[in-house]
Amino acid sequence: MNTVRRANTGDIPGILELLIQVDMVHHKGRPDIFKGPATKYNAEELKIIVNDESTPVFVCTGEDGALLGHAFCIHKQITGNSVLTDIRTLYIDDICVDEKSRGQGVGKALYDHVIGYARSLDFYNVTLNVWSCNPGAMKFYEAMGLNPQKIGMEMIL
Repeated sequence: MNTVRRANTGDIPGILELLIQVDMVHHKGRPDIFKGPATKYNAEELKIIVNDESTPVFVCTGEDGALLGHAFCIHKQITGNSVLTDIRTLYIDDICVDEKSRGQGVGKALYDHVIGYARSLDFYNVTLNVWSCNPGAMKFYEAMGLNPQKIGMEMIL
């Protein structure tokens, strides 16, 4: 049975491997923007992130302890804005399921855990961004019940 828990510094090598997979999905879809293979964070940055209460990272591990996926989150709060209401949002910065474990419920387990965490801390909503070059992720998030909040557009010059 898989387990979802808060990440610790011992998970950093596995998280770095997953971050390369994330980058390569984006690199294959948009090589004009994403270098490959690369990681969004290095080991030192991950130590800080993993130990910061405002940037919780959750991991899903298999029965053998192998890292099957991760979810990076960020606490965000808007206060005193002249247009927007004062809300607390849990932003999902990144979800990755190891390519060998996709389709086995790992992503859903991570997402469900994040939702439970957000509810337990009385967040108003959970948000994330997804690249249009990653249709698999878009389908997954739609299946989890997420709806588009805003859409980024571009014109390549």
